[in-house]
Amino acid sequence: MRADAARNLEAVLTTGARMLAADPSASVAGIAAEARVDRRTVYRRFANRDELLTAIYEARLRAIEQALEEARLREAPVAVALHRYVENIIVINRTWPVDLARMLTDGEARRRRDACIAEVDAFLRRATEEGLLRPDLPPGWAGALLPELVNLAAQRLTHLSAGQAADVVVDMYLCGLGAQVA
Repeated sequence: MRADAARNLEAVLTTGARMLAADPSASVAGIAAEARVDRRTVYRRFANRDELLTAIYEARLRAIEQALEEARLREAPVAVALHRYVENIIVINRTWPVDLARMLTDGEARRRRDACIAEVDAFLRRATEEGLLRPDLPPGWAGALLPELVNLAAQRLTHLSAGQAADVVVDMYLCGLGAQVA
C-alpha cells in the first residue's frame, strides 16, 4: 500500500471509530469528510458501514494484541509490565473508542478479546504471586477493576499524556485511595 493510501486508511479508521462511538448513526460520507478524504475513497475500500466497523474492530484488536506483546507481561518486572500495558491501552482506548458490546457480537472478535483477557489474568496472577497485589481480594476483582480504571483514565484524564495517565492508574491500582496509616 502506498504511504498516502495507508495514511488515508488510518484517518478513515480512527475518525470512524471516534465518530461512531459518539454517534452510531454517523454516515460514511460524514466520516469521509471529517477524515478529509473523498467519500469514494472510503467506498472503494468498504462496501458499507458494517465493513468499516469490522475494519475498525480489527484495528483495535490488532493494537491490543500488539500492546500485550510490547508490555512483555510474562517476562518483564511486574510493575514495569503493568505500566507499559496500561499506557498502551490508554492510547488504544483514546484512538479506537468503540462500542464493545457491538464489537463482541462478532464471534472471532470475542475469541480474540477473550484471549487477551486470559493473558492479562495470567499476568495478574503473577502480580499476586510476586506480592504486588493482595491475595485476599475476591476472585476476579483485580481483573475487573483494571480495565475500569484504564477506561476512566482514557476518558477523564485527557489533559494528561498516556504515560502520565498510566502513572495515575498504576498508583491507584497498586496503592488504592486510602491514606497510608502509620
